[in-house]
Amino acid sequence: MDQDSHCTAERELLEAVSRITTFSTTSPTDEEQNQPKAEISCQMRKENPEKDDLQDSNASLSPNSLMTTKELQEYWRNEKRQCRQVKLLFEIPSTRIVEHHLSKYVMYKIIILQTGSFDSNKSVIERRYSDFEKLHRNLLEEFSEEMEDVTFPKKTLTGNFTEEIINERKLAFKDYLRILYSMKYIRRSKKFIDFLTRPELQEAYGCLRGGQYTKALEILLEVIGLQERLTRGNPVSVVPTLCAIVVCHKDLENPASAFEYAEKALSCLRAHTSHRYYIPLLETMITLAYELGKDFLSLQEKLEEWKAKKDPIRVFTLKELAVREYVQ
Repeated sequence: MDQDSHCTAERELLEAVSRITTFSTTSPTDEEQNQPKAEISCQMRKENPEKDDLQDSNASLSPNSLMTTKELQEYWRNEKRQCRQVKLLFEIPSTRIVEHHLSKYVMYKIIILQTGSFDSNKSVIERRYSDFEKLHRNLLEEFSEEMEDVTFPKKTLTGNFTEEIINERKLAFKDYLRILYSMKYIRRSKKFIDFLTRPELQEAYGCLRGGQYTKALEILLEVIGLQERLTRGNPVSVVPTLCAIVVCHKDLENPASAFEYAEKALSCLRAHTSHRYYIPLLETMITLAYELGKDFLSLQEKLEEWKAKKDPIRVFTLKELAVREYVQ
């Protein structure tokens, strides 16, 4: 390719990137179309402060940029990934009736899928009517205006275990979760995320405290994918779960797997070195790296750098922190 053709190709890529960037930063979402533009801009700055820096860097792109064609193509791909919206789909395909001593209730099987990708992973949880009812009460306390038009299936004095009522509730709860997830502030709320993940996490940490590392690891690996999707944009929130997985793998003598998840946890804490898990995680990674024959000097430097800046305080081990999670 001669020099003129190369310059033309770069210029076309730059113009295309500019169009994509402009579209991604100015096109309103369904939720924002009815809001004043000034309010939308304020919310975007508040929720994504790093986005201002991204827009500034995008604005600086020009035909005089020194980026190569290959770099521009990679930039294009990154922009497309950022613009792609991740959504979750809720299905309730089946139920089961549970009779335990003097109580009897219906468990609803909820399958949570990610749309808009070829992701084959799915999360499966079970919740009963009282779990949904508690979620609804909690959300009404915090989001009374948003929940004003959200209907919830009422209790009945009789017939709760008939096929007709159960099928009606299956459809009602599926629609209920879809509506809740469609509202940005609710789907990001701790109460909604806890409803979908907390029971499984409580069970997993209970197994961990009891030394049942295989069972704990099985549950944690099932829930981490869902937790990451629900907390996208807030990776720090999944650090305790990732570290619990590290503890399980380490105690099950799987150092390579433990180190892999430790690296993921550390990447979430890159800008949060004051987090309670940061130092215990570094110390564990140094031990694992030494055991695996990996370079641990960079980890040791981070640890020494942190100790030089902070006053000496008592730091729990990673396992000590993990067993304290979800203690009621």
